[in-house]
Amino acid sequence: MLHSLPSLGSFADPAALAIVGGGTLLALVLRTPGRDLLRGFAALGTLWRRPFQADALLTQIDALSRISARHGVVRLDRTVIADPDVAAAVGRIVDGAGGEEVSALLDQRRVARAERHRAAIDLWSAAAEIFPAMGMVGTLIGLVRMFAGMTDPATIGGSMAVAVLATLYGALAANLIAMPIAARLKRLARAELIERARLVQPLATLAERERPRVRRDAA
Repeated sequence: MLHSLPSLGSFADPAALAIVGGGTLLALVLRTPGRDLLRGFAALGTLWRRPFQADALLTQIDALSRISARHGVVRLDRTVIADPDVAAAVGRIVDGAGGEEVSALLDQRRVARAERHRAAIDLWSAAAEIFPAMGMVGTLIGLVRMFAGMTDPATIGGSMAVAVLATLYGALAANLIAMPIAARLKRLARAELIERARLVQPLATLAERERPRVRRDAA
């Protein structure tokens, strides 16, 4: 006769969960600057987004170029530009910046964005390392409790459950939560870095084309 499978409730242990989850959170708080900690958790909201595509922004830049050619570069100040990088570049173009300056601005913003993304990725990569370690800590705590209570058989089962489930929680949290999150954030960040590089040349070209006109208008 086959034995019945254990219920899911038998895999739930608040003490083991508190040790693994609370210990990991405490370790992250102690080793991560507050701004990067908040950024890492806020990045969870981007997990289900599609990878960044620059096509729509390139279309908008082309439209801005036509507006500038027809009505003058100052007219670009009245356009609504949602993307912060394109808006910053267009602002510099209106002020008379050349192609090299616009390119440098966009490169700086891309590097800054990559650093913000890296901070979020590092948080979840660190969590993937800490979860198993906290699982081992929970196992040791459970074993200590078990050996300390050998004279009371009623406490042995609970202590052993903490020891075994803490290791299980740490392994599952690392491999099914933290590592997939870090990998997903890394893919999204890499895609955005590559796509945003496509914006540099069109904006630099627009800046070079409009710079002489800005100088004439200023004179």
